[in-house]
Amino acid sequence: MTKVVVVYHSGYGHTQRVAQQVAAGANAELIAIDAEGNVPDSAWDTLAAADAIIFGSPTYMGSPSWQFKKFADASSKAWFTRAWQDKVFGGFTNSASLNGDKQVALINLQTLASQHGGIWVSLGLLPSNSKAAARTDVNNLGGSVGLLVQSPSDASVDEIPQGDLDTAKQYGARVASIAAKLRG
Repeated sequence: MTKVVVVYHSGYGHTQRVAQQVAAGANAELIAIDAEGNVPDSAWDTLAAADAIIFGSPTYMGSPSWQFKKFADASSKAWFTRAWQDKVFGGFTNSASLNGDKQVALINLQTLASQHGGIWVSLGLLPSNSKAAARTDVNNLGGSVGLLVQSPSDASVDEIPQGDLDTAKQYGARVASIAAKLRG
């Protein structure tokens, strides 16, 4: 059985809800990065044993949260020993704006995976970009590198657009499927 782990930071609960959807699609274990940018000590062993790791962070000021960046810096021990070499990786981000420079944050996650010697999985979905498109459509934000989610700043976690949540679940399933194929 393929082991997938979603490691994420959530500042206000929106990214956590997305992480739960990604994990549901991938049948993955969740590891939360806390408000101080830490994960439990046991998380490092869990990540080392995973076949696939999916990173998640809100986009703040055009990049992942400082808590996620602290986790990324702490992953240098895994980098030095090549503990995550050849693992499958994916990533997602959420911001209040439709754009919010989310692509920059995703590239940051992709770069982290590449530095670890990982294999990045794209979103793999066509964008919903016709005049008839709605926020309930899958990939309505037109992502390709990874999963993009938009949560208005005055929206509760229950108001994340359904299209984004459905895309999250499909992306989790895609990462898990590719990890299973490569694990073969």
